[in-house]
This record gives sequence, C-alpha cells and structure tokens, in this order.
Amino acid sequence: MTETNNNIEENAAAPAEVSVDGQHVKQHSLKDQIAVDRYLASKKAAQSKGLGIKIFKINPGGTV
Repeated sequence: MTETNNNIEENAAAPAEVSVDGQHVKQHSLKDQIAVDRYLASKKAAQSKGLGIKIFKINPGGTV
C-alpha cells in the first residue's frame, strides 16, 4: 500500500499534462487516483481474516 501512496504523492507533485515535440501526455486526475487507492485498500481489508473487531474481557484491577 505504501507504494501506491508514494505514487500518489509523486503524481501530485508532477504536472498533470505535458506536451513535448507534438507528444501530449495526460495523467489520471488526483481525485481518480485517490478513489483507486481507497478501492484497493477496501478490497485488501475485505480479504483479511476476521470481522474487523476484537472482543476481549476486561478485568478491573483492585477488586477481590
């Protein structure tokens, strides 16, 4: 996931469109890149084990 975050940071720092010698290059918008990042994160979370919650017993200290 950090690779995706690094790519988004690099793309945010770079220009959105470039024209050189008749060649024209345009990147996906930053909004689209963030949406893809969120989608991939949710897909990864859905594939992980468990329900996303922890259940544990709390024992208060100092009582007998």
